[in-house]
Amino acid sequence: MNIANFKLQIAKIKISRFSFFVLPFAFFLSGCVSFQAGGEVERGRAQLMFGDPKAALTHFQRAAELDPAYRYDFSILDQSIWTYVGRAYYVSNQLPEARQALERALSRYGQDHLARLYLGMVLARDGDRPRGLKEIGGALRGLGDWFDHLDRYHPDARFWDPNRQMRAEIQKGLAMASGKEPNLQELIARGEWLGKVMEEEIDLAERQKRFEETRDGDDGNPN
Repeated sequence: MNIANFKLQIAKIKISRFSFFVLPFAFFLSGCVSFQAGGEVERGRAQLMFGDPKAALTHFQRAAELDPAYRYDFSILDQSIWTYVGRAYYVSNQLPEARQALERALSRYGQDHLARLYLGMVLARDGDRPRGLKEIGGALRGLGDWFDHLDRYHPDARFWDPNRQMRAEIQKGLAMASGKEPNLQELIARGEWLGKVMEEEIDLAERQKRFEETRDGDDGNPN
């Protein structure tokens, strides 16, 4: 073996050792970052639904700094971290910032229907009525299709919107958005209600699922 080949073999061994030790550590760090981001999102969600939207925004921004590509997939309703940032800005009445974050969310994941819904409401409130109505209508159609897909294919469908209030509200909103002279303020109010209750449903559906699983487990207990 000449000197050049010997050096090449040594370099390959070093790279192999580096990969063996460093790559698992990198994956570990990535998991830690995602875990930290998820914790910030959970704290932000609690503030967004029941507390202070500005405090929620702080948590969501921290999560976005930790992992800009983070997607909240705790439930079957998938949302980007930028959707949450945009929603917190929206509730805080910071519309330009909300628009920027929501457009970023949609650029990463075009099927984020809540991001599209809030973007439509931002545009409508900011004076762009035609595009606002278009985005709201598209979001409502997307959410309607999402519920249809849920009903047909997902085993957890029964935990979501059991009284079908959200589904009914989506259909009412669609009818209003496609009308000749839609009442924009009422449509925005319906959209805000829908966004709020769908967020609450994430936790309600999960609790009901766990309750049924626990109950079914207890039923099989011979004691």
